Amino acid sequence: MYTDSHCHLNFPELMGQLDVIRQAMHDAQVTRALCICTTLEDFDEVHQLAMAHDNMWATVGVHPDNEGVQEPQLHDLLAGAARPKVVAIGETGLDYYQMEERKGGRSVADMEWQRDRFRTHIRAARQTQLPLVIHTRQASDDTVAILKEEGETGGAGSAGGVFHCFTESLSVARAALDLGFYISLSGILTFKSAADLREVAKFVPDDRLLIETDSPYLAPVPYRGKLNNPSYVPLVAQLLAELRGSSSEAIGHLTTQNFLKLFSKTAA
Repeated sequence: MYTDSHCHLNFPELMGQLDVIRQAMHDAQVTRALCICTTLEDFDEVHQLAMAHDNMWATVGVHPDNEGVQEPQLHDLLAGAARPKVVAIGETGLDYYQMEERKGGRSVADMEWQRDRFRTHIRAARQTQLPLVIHTRQASDDTVAILKEEGETGGAGSAGGVFHCFTESLSVARAALDLGFYISLSGILTFKSAADLREVAKFVPDDRLLIETDSPYLAPVPYRGKLNNPSYVPLVAQLLAELRGSSSEAIGHLTTQNFLKLFSKTAA
């Protein structure tokens, strides 16, 4: 019934208890999960997870915040995308969060390496016609601008994709939707501090809505601060249902259908 559209099951804290997590997913009626790649070094492991389980799929990409890792070239992403059960390009995008502290006092101008990496992912997505999994944090203007510059305007030839773990403003949500992208909401939606995000959750059209855990991070209330896993994604659906005057089951069905439509290679 429920689909976790973004999780990191290959991370050690989850991989070590995969059997327990899979049973918890079954008990919570979480029937699908998309395992997200964040480095090329980890891609084989992520892909093996997808191949080992008929209800899991994989992506190929390098997270914008990862440095000191193999830099993705177009041919790397194209080769990964050609593998079975790889259904998207990413996680990719831009992350300027606490740039001065975490990145040695660098300016936005110094982050050109991130923007170049993002463009490589967009070009791979357009060439393969696989959707993009977009991460954007305190960089939404540049994220949207680069998508447009690379031809991702929702028209012919666009790959489309999803703005995952959405935490931006309503205006950014509008911009993403105008480009043909989906919006995915995580356990952050359940946090008391997320009043503005709950307004976004009410606004997103039914046919552009996804849910996720981003596990092992961002466990929803009442598990906030604890290790997250895909069996908690119904809690996101439950709050969405309250906000949108629906039921958790209806949100689960709706977001699963959206997942299958966006990541259409899951049917292959």
